[in-house]
Amino acid sequence: MKRLLCSLAAIALAATACGGGTDQSAADEPSGPTEIRLWLNGPDTPQPMRDWLTETFEEQNPGATLTIEEQQWEGLVDRLTTSLSSESETPDVVEVGNTQAATFSTAGAFSDITGMLPELGGDDLLSGFVEAGSADGKTFAVPLYAGSAYVFYRKDLFEKSDLDVPETMSEFVDAAITLKEDNSDVKGFSGFWLPGQDWRDGVAFVWDAGGALAVEENGGWRGALSTPDSIDGLERVRTLFQQASGAPKDGNEAEPEVPFCAGQIGMMLRPGWVMGSLADKEVGCPKLAKKVGVFALPGSDGEPAPVLLGGSNIAVSAKSPNQDLAKNLVELMLSDEFQTQYAENGLTPAKVSLAEHLGDDEFAEATRAAVTNAKLTPAAAGWAKVEGSRVLEDLFVGIAHGQDVEKLAAEADETITGLLASS
Repeated sequence: MKRLLCSLAAIALAATACGGGTDQSAADEPSGPTEIRLWLNGPDTPQPMRDWLTETFEEQNPGATLTIEEQQWEGLVDRLTTSLSSESETPDVVEVGNTQAATFSTAGAFSDITGMLPELGGDDLLSGFVEAGSADGKTFAVPLYAGSAYVFYRKDLFEKSDLDVPETMSEFVDAAITLKEDNSDVKGFSGFWLPGQDWRDGVAFVWDAGGALAVEENGGWRGALSTPDSIDGLERVRTLFQQASGAPKDGNEAEPEVPFCAGQIGMMLRPGWVMGSLADKEVGCPKLAKKVGVFALPGSDGEPAPVLLGGSNIAVSAKSPNQDLAKNLVELMLSDEFQTQYAENGLTPAKVSLAEHLGDDEFAEATRAAVTNAKLTPAAAGWAKVEGSRVLEDLFVGIAHGQDVEKLAAEADETITGLLASS
C-alpha cells in the first residue's frame, strides 16, 4: 500500500511539474484504497469461501478492498433494478439467479464480458447458464454455481414406518402421506415439507406431469399453467399440501434447518448445501443430521424427476466505476481454486471439469442424479419480471389454502402472459 501511494504521489508531482508549476490541488492527492462491492445472495457461499475470496482478491489487487454484502433472494429483483441503474448506488459485481440473468442481460444492466469467456472457462462452463446470461450474441453474465435439489429424508422414520426409498413419483407421494400419518403426534409434522410459497420445488411436479410454466408461441411467450398436463401436476401439489405437509401455508422455503431440527420433517426437497446447515453446531442439529439419507426425487417414469436447476450467474454492473477491478474479481470467482470449494460444499461448480470434486458419497451421487433431468425456467427475456411479481408464490399459496386449482392457474397464466408480452 505504501509503495502504491508513493507511486501515485510521484505521478501527481510529475504532472504538476509538466503543467508549468501549477499548485497541486486536493484532487491530485491519492484517494486511498478502492472499495469493490460484491453482492452475494443467501447462504450458498459459506463464510470460509468469502474469507478466502476477500484475502486473495486484496493480495492480487494491491490498493483495493473487497466488501461482500449479503442479499436475500426475497425481493432481489426490485433491489437489483434500483441499484444497478445508479452509479453511486450500484455494487460492482452482483450474483443474480440463473432464472433472472436473461432479463438483466437483455436490459443492458451488465457489462459485456464476451472477450473474457476463454480465460473464464470457455466451453468448460455450464452452457445453459452461459446462454441465460447472453443476449444479441454477447455474454454479460457467466455461471457461478448450480444446485439441483434432491430429497433429504430421515432414515429412522423410514424404518419406523417400514418404508423403502421410493422409486416412482406415486411411491414418493404415498411415502410422504404415510410419514405424515405415522407422526401425527408431532405438531406441525411434514411427511414432505412444502411451504406454501415454494413454487421452485413445486414446479417439479408440474414438469413431471408434462406441464410447463410458460411456452413460446408465434414469436412470443404465454403462461401454460392451465393446460391439462400442468393442472395434473398442480393437483398432485395440492395432495401434498393437504395430506403430507405441515409447513406454513403462507411460508417460504427459507431456513429448513429450523423445522428439521425440531423433528418436524420426514422428507424435504432441498439443495445440497442444506446438509452443512443441518450438521452445523450453531444453527443445526448434528446428532439428528446423522440420521439423514438422500435420494433424487423420482419421476413418474422411474427416472429422476425434472427438478429446477437452481443456481447463480455472476456479472459486472455496467454502472460500476471500477470495471477492471470488477472483472478481476469475476475472474477470481471463476478460478479453479474458488470453484472447487463450491464442489466441496455440495454445489455443482461453474466448470464441468470440476464436478469430480463433489466426491463419491451418497450426497454426491444424489447431486449427479438430480442434475441429469433438471430444467431451467423459461428462457423468456422478461422472466425476471414474472418472478418479481410473485405471481407464482400467490398461485401456490392459493393451492395450499384449498382454492380452485383451475381458476388459480388460469389467473396466473393471464398475469404471466401479460408480463412476458410487455418485456
